[in-house]
Amino acid sequence: MSSMTLMYSKTLRFFAAAIFSAVLPLAVHASGAELHLDKAPLQFDNASLQNGAKLFVNYCLNCHSASYMRYNRLQQIGLTDPQIRDNLMFTADKVGDLMKVAMRREDAKQWFGVAPPDLTVAARARSGEFGSGADWIYTYLRQFYRDDSRPTGWNNRVFPNVGMPNVLWTLQGQQTAHFVEKTDEHGVTGKHLEKLELSQAGTLSKEEFDEEVADLVSFIAWMGEPAQENRQQIGWFVLAVLAVLAVLTYLLKRAFWKDVH
Repeated sequence: MSSMTLMYSKTLRFFAAAIFSAVLPLAVHASGAELHLDKAPLQFDNASLQNGAKLFVNYCLNCHSASYMRYNRLQQIGLTDPQIRDNLMFTADKVGDLMKVAMRREDAKQWFGVAPPDLTVAARARSGEFGSGADWIYTYLRQFYRDDSRPTGWNNRVFPNVGMPNVLWTLQGQQTAHFVEKTDEHGVTGKHLEKLELSQAGTLSKEEFDEEVADLVSFIAWMGEPAQENRQQIGWFVLAVLAVLAVLTYLLKRAFWKDVH
């Protein structure tokens, strides 16, 4: 096979994968029930992000990596190297290392059915037709319920039959799903998840747990673009400069054309 043919074949496969990725969520949305997402109360202050980083390394980094993020970038949220090294580094030796996991992808796939995805840009990757990626993650992490039919003993209202267990259950407690018989628009009758009810309390109240999840999601969203706050500040500065230039341009135009009748 010539190099030109090989390049053409790779290009076709790339576009086919891109089209499939774009169309699949639309098909899932059209065939399933409408997905309601709760608005994630994101906070990008240092206190929230530091708490989110602590939750991330304690509850997420056991299985999910953030392999495009280095520990030393946590300096941007007010942490020193000794604080990072002593409190947040469990899978690395140097502060400059990437936030990877020790678990091999082959083992993860065997245990969970699929390797847990990298979470560096998870909030951005989930954005789309369903809304904000941060809103999706925030809703998802709060919608786990007990399901003995699943291998992990857990299921999720947002992501039915998910392979991930509820890693935050000690904080949230255990929720039980209540189903009702319902007939859809096609005349098919089946079980419909009506509501989730807390059957066993966790260490946090509902309000406290929601705040913890909000901090965790804020950190995940921040990881996807650590420079977003600086970018926004620069954007407002550029708009202000353009506004001043627009006024000066208008005054210059009037000065040039004042004697023209």
